Amino acid sequence: MAKKIGVMVDSFRLGIKEGIRKAREVGASGIQIYAVSGEMDPDNLSSIARRELLSFIKSHDLVVSAICGDLGGHGFAIKEDNKWKIEKSKQIMDLACDLESNVVTTHIGVIPEDDGSDVWKIMSEACNELGEYGEKVGAYFAIETGPEKTKTLKKFLSSLETQGVAVNYDPANLVMVTGDDPVEGVRALEGHIVHTHAKDGIMKKQEDPKVIYDYFAQGGIGDLRLEDYFCETPLGKGDVDFPRYIEALRDMGYDGFYTIEREVGEDPEKDIREAVKFLQGIL
Repeated sequence: MAKKIGVMVDSFRLGIKEGIRKAREVGASGIQIYAVSGEMDPDNLSSIARRELLSFIKSHDLVVSAICGDLGGHGFAIKEDNKWKIEKSKQIMDLACDLESNVVTTHIGVIPEDDGSDVWKIMSEACNELGEYGEKVGAYFAIETGPEKTKTLKKFLSSLETQGVAVNYDPANLVMVTGDDPVEGVRALEGHIVHTHAKDGIMKKQEDPKVIYDYFAQGGIGDLRLEDYFCETPLGKGDVDFPRYIEALRDMGYDGFYTIEREVGEDPEKDIREAVKFLQGIL
């Protein structure tokens, strides 16, 4: 299996082009890019600009493993927000295709366990529409793991009427928030995983995942301190058992990217360089 190690360009906290240069410099073969605002907002990228960006990426011997289309808030759980979010997500899928990627990753909100709830129905409607659009243009709308148990996500995916909705598997989100075993989660989601994040972390104290993700959606909740509940760590320093996790993915036939995402830390470039070496040693 080729060493498909990617880097989230935005983790370098530099501009797009400098981040692309850094990704190549640290030894990555792929990149993921946020494309929801600023210079990467689809509305700000003409056809010419897209071709020029793709050429720049290729000139550094890189491919786009995925585009991040996370629009924030409560994902697709609020019906009144979904009209613009669905339209924007379709534009992001078009951009992904223009950059020769077929994966758009996002958080869709917290999937409820009750498949008869209004929120389940609202999220299903949005995902069915986006999955059908993905099938039309040749892209996956990939839900990132984290807010719910993998068995709940599997149930949700199985209820959809489209094959265009898939999974962006983030093992650290499961470890830090839901307490799920990433290895067992891979087995539960067999056949649905099209992209992964290489991220690590630990849970300090259990909390209802909905409370944690509502904190992100609302920009804070009272005196809740996220650092009391979990901590993202450099790869290999947390509770994700990467050798077993990667072995499980291989057993399931996964041959996609392991894209390093580093959302904290004072020296992300150092952490990313070490993460690349860590993955190279396993892959």
